[in-house]
Amino acid sequence: MASFSIPLSGLNADSTALNTIANNLANMSTTAYKSQTTNFSDLFYQQIGTSGSGNEIQVGAGVQVASNQTDFTQGSYNTSGMTSNDVALDGNGFFVVSDGSSNLYTRDGSFTQDASGNLVTSSGLKVMGYPAVNGVVNTNAPLTAINIPVIGQVQQPQATTSFNMTANLDCTSDMNTGFPASVGIFDSLGVSHAATITYTQMGNNTWSYSAALPATDFTSGVSTPVTGTMTFDSGGNLISVTPTGGTATTVGTGTGDISSIPLSFTGLSDGAADLNISWNLLGSTGAPTITQEDSESVAPAAPANGYAAGVYQSFTIGSDGTVTATYSNGQTQAVGRLALANVTNPQGLSLQGNGDYATTLASGAASIGPSGSGGLGTIQDSALEESNVNISAEFSNLIIAQRAFEANSKAVTTFDTVTQETINMIH
Repeated sequence: MASFSIPLSGLNADSTALNTIANNLANMSTTAYKSQTTNFSDLFYQQIGTSGSGNEIQVGAGVQVASNQTDFTQGSYNTSGMTSNDVALDGNGFFVVSDGSSNLYTRDGSFTQDASGNLVTSSGLKVMGYPAVNGVVNTNAPLTAINIPVIGQVQQPQATTSFNMTANLDCTSDMNTGFPASVGIFDSLGVSHAATITYTQMGNNTWSYSAALPATDFTSGVSTPVTGTMTFDSGGNLISVTPTGGTATTVGTGTGDISSIPLSFTGLSDGAADLNISWNLLGSTGAPTITQEDSESVAPAAPANGYAAGVYQSFTIGSDGTVTATYSNGQTQAVGRLALANVTNPQGLSLQGNGDYATTLASGAASIGPSGSGGLGTIQDSALEESNVNISAEFSNLIIAQRAFEANSKAVTTFDTVTQETINMIH
């Protein structure tokens, strides 16, 4: 009988709405959870006749659940006590994760590291991103699982290949009096050495230089310095360098000019490879960094590349999604960059649980890129996105759904009473 089936369809639909509301309330504290709303639509209609004016007389068959719509609006951030491993999305998109066979998508950025060093979600899915080679991220490469060094893993040392020195040489210095400046460098085994650059005034606007390591650093016990002469103009600017036994060459960036002095040290006592280092003479603006003025000779600590071996300590995720490992030698190195994805129709995504989504024909294929590109959102580091459940709205919806359920229940009992009265009439 339609009198029973119609309110029964309402009870079924209201039950779904109550379940949706209950699920929203249960997930109020779930990271990046997106609330849902149950939408209804009427069922088909049966024509039982026409009116005198020819209008169809139609009777409805009840109600059905038309959709469960997900609210993908931004949740607020929780930054209190969050670790540097946590990230939140600001704007459109999802983090890309993998179960080993296919990619899934999530807004939950509470990542951690598994025993193999992979960056994983709380449910163990691998976080996908762009790989890094020698600390350089390649956003044109295919996605791969982001792998981070594990505790105890050693970063290999890197020999020094260049250094920059900023110095001023006092033009009023006594002739033939040396002014030493120190540079810390590393060899291929990660052993540190103290190179000394000694400047000596030889005449007006002319200084000699001598770059050497301590004699004890060599197997022979003898240090062979790299020497030459520097010439300055009347304004105190370095204009040319003459290596011992060589010819004067203009300092600059033009054709035939030099911008650095090559230093070479062989036969190190620790068995390391020969050191070949460029002593850079120009700064970032292209101007020489060594000057001659009537001022005290100074040479602040010269920055050099290279480093000793280091043990992995921790990792961080930056605001652009770059995952960076930190070592005990003070070095940091990028090991990858998080990838983000978005779809044309987020409502078509299939909910997989654990905050994960899968693409469907309705959602369309995922478009993937780095944060901030192609309409994708940006990353908030050291934060997590909270659920967007509105408790006030949910309690209001709960009351409405409860009243609707009660009304349909009342309709069933009313029709039951009418049916019973009809049966009694027969008897």
